[in-house]
Amino acid sequence: MKRLSCLIALASMVLTLSGVAHGSESKAVAKPDLAAGEAKAAVCAACHTADGSRGAATYPILQGQHPQYLAKQLTEYKAGIRKNAVMTGMAAALTPEDIRNVSAFYAGKKAKDGFAKNQDTVALGEKIYRGGIAKKTVPACAACHGPTGAGIPAQYPRLGGQHADYVKAQLTAFRQGDRTNNVSMSAIAANLSDKEIDAVSDYIAGLR
Repeated sequence: MKRLSCLIALASMVLTLSGVAHGSESKAVAKPDLAAGEAKAAVCAACHTADGSRGAATYPILQGQHPQYLAKQLTEYKAGIRKNAVMTGMAAALTPEDIRNVSAFYAGKKAKDGFAKNQDTVALGEKIYRGGIAKKTVPACAACHGPTGAGIPAQYPRLGGQHADYVKAQLTAFRQGDRTNNVSMSAIAANLSDKEIDAVSDYIAGLR
């Protein structure tokens, strides 16, 4: 009888622990709240437009960007790892849940196509993007960001269709040491000339 009681108690404990674990797992994989993300992103519209689409060329297009990448950048702005006075202030008020919801909201929008503007540099831009510059140890951008600039979720951001001005500004910031939250990009950009940055940035704007 005593043994049966022990077995019943043990079974009850196992079921309880299983329920706790299952509950924790369910909570961990809960879907982002897109409505809450849209509401929280309302203050972002002044720079990024209401849905993160093709606003001013000095600001990044957020539409269709990988949610993991957006969340990483917001988290690093909040922590001061990535520097930008405006974005640091905006991210400071966001909770981890806010960041997850806002990132999912922008990621859920279909990115619009962009266009290269300088036909004189398209060949150079394509060469750098698809083949790199061997003599400068600059790898092909496509190796990480994909042939169409779609990127790889949680690792490399979507680049295809991004504003050339914004891409140029980020590559220049990496080269100058003003942006330091990606060691690989800092090393790559350090070996690019102004002409090469201009060419590959314009080429990226037309990727689709």
